[in-house]
Amino acid sequence: MNPNVRPESMARITNFELANAFIDEQVKAVREQVGDKKVLLALSGGVDSSVVAALLIKAIGKQLVCVHVNHGLMRKNESEGVITMFKDGLDANLIYVDATDHFLGLLAGVSDPERKRKIIGKEFITVFAEEARKLEGISFLAQGTIYPDILESIKAAEGKKAVKSHHNVGGLPEDLQFELVEPIKLLFKDKVRVVGEALGLPHGMVYRQPFPGPGLGVRCLGAITRDRLHALREADAILREEFANAGLAETVWQYFIAVPDVKSVGVKDGKRYEGWPAIIRAVNTTDAMSATIEEIPYALLHKITDRITGEVEGINRVLYDLTPKPIGTIEWE
Repeated sequence: MNPNVRPESMARITNFELANAFIDEQVKAVREQVGDKKVLLALSGGVDSSVVAALLIKAIGKQLVCVHVNHGLMRKNESEGVITMFKDGLDANLIYVDATDHFLGLLAGVSDPERKRKIIGKEFITVFAEEARKLEGISFLAQGTIYPDILESIKAAEGKKAVKSHHNVGGLPEDLQFELVEPIKLLFKDKVRVVGEALGLPHGMVYRQPFPGPGLGVRCLGAITRDRLHALREADAILREEFANAGLAETVWQYFIAVPDVKSVGVKDGKRYEGWPAIIRAVNTTDAMSATIEEIPYALLHKITDRITGEVEGINRVLYDLTPKPIGTIEWE
């Protein structure tokens, strides 16, 4: 049986009873796999890695070493929140690595989305290896891989064109002596959330916005520059704040800003003003394999537009993406 293929008989987790049964099963499996060895976890602070962290803390406690890498592509105040939440709240072994300059240096001038993803993915593995060499007894690498990651990535192995590569599925260098621990790899996102709540994670953590491994790197479209990345981060923070104020933070499955590497002419303070467009994307889905568009009230769109164009330097237009999946993907890159 292929361990990366979800069995047809596998129950869909819809309640705490099923979630707890899954947790008990995975705790047992992790303990059997890991023994007394240490596990290194890529903790981004997103839903998937957070649930894996909580599950592994339940299974092996302090044998888990969490590494949070700030690649400079996090959302506003994201890394600070991860440190507070996990180090203080969950008493996790947490190592913080600020690799902003390293990642942005490698990504300078790279515009192809797949190249960006692969650079970020490769460097994540490199950073984890460097941290592991500083520690004793690290034998395993835990990942927040979920089933949609596998479904899209496995197409390449079958000779089909993958939609995009995922840096947390396969691709480990041969000289990296880590065995993978992927306890939620056969779950869809909605089931991961149920498991997270059953583990006792805060509701706000479990239902936080999905965030791709490459972070804002796949939302700062084309070659990443620090000024456009800063504008994207600030615009995204405004969008998330206004969605929360409007009561949409937990009703819309995923929403974010993308900023392409293209400028248009605008007018500001009576003068010519060239700037980038901020593209709003807001979608609903249950399994991330297809998605529909959220119909945002025009009054809210106007408010968001006024704030972004008024508060964020470099943005002079706000657009709304009406494309469902398929034909579009949830992310732009």
